[in-house]
Amino acid sequence: MMNFVTRLLARSAPLIAEARECDVPAIAAVHAASFRRGWSEDEFRHLIADRAVVCHRAAIGRKLVGFIISRVTAGEAEILSVAVAPDRRGRGFARALLDLHLRRLAGLGVRTVFLEVGETNAPACRLYRQTGFAEVGRRQGYYDGGAAALVLRRDLG
Repeated sequence: MMNFVTRLLARSAPLIAEARECDVPAIAAVHAASFRRGWSEDEFRHLIADRAVVCHRAAIGRKLVGFIISRVTAGEAEILSVAVAPDRRGRGFARALLDLHLRRLAGLGVRTVFLEVGETNAPACRLYRQTGFAEVGRRQGYYDGGAAALVLRRDLG
């Protein structure tokens, strides 16, 4: 019976909420599994404590499966990072996080959102274009291996 419940929960939609300090270890672990240089728990702890930072996390049951974090200033926001646990990718969790996060930023008075993404990160590039982001710049050779970082922008209204 417990195995059935576990499988059922694994397929359910994540609960998305504002991240708290107690989420930091899990956020750092998802980030480390998603990027070449994962940010430390201390880095995330400082970010989440910053009043100019907005962070949401997605969880299924008690397991954190993704997060999104932005810094807000003067009516603009920069999405600093978005990550979904490798075993949960391709299920729409990043889209759900991004949609809720953008609504929250708009509610805070943010008018423009920026982010950078590696040009070779096809799933992320597709997600951002589908959600209204447009390329406004390019940093050639920004990533290891020579890939460019695309600078994307979306106006919220």
